[in-house]
Amino acid sequence: QVQLVESGGGLVQPGGSLRLSCAVSVDISSFYSLSWFRQRPRKQREMVATHTNGGWFPDYADSVNGRFTISTDNNKDTVDLQMNNLKPEDTAIYYCNAKSRGLNYWGQGTQVTVSS
Repeated sequence: QVQLVESGGGLVQPGGSLRLSCAVSVDISSFYSLSWFRQRPRKQREMVATHTNGGWFPDYADSVNGRFTISTDNNKDTVDLQMNNLKPEDTAIYYCNAKSRGLNYWGQGTQVTVSS
């Protein structure tokens, strides 16, 4: 059974940093892609960053490009999201996603609040 568990969310001031981590219960190299999504208040869930196994470069939403970095650790089976220079509009529930053979797996989400 595939389980994804996010951690690292919290309250941070504008300009600050947070690092989210997603622990996956199976070998992450078995997935086609690993991603972070977010759902801001009154908005649809949107892709933030995607790592495609075997791909060259990660894919980022324009709104976070240059500020967020996705990384994976195949030894620990984790997917991290380093978030720098956070803005109030980054406030959202952040979800870890793993995709394989048309199946999508989701974590339960972790809240990130950017406020002074």
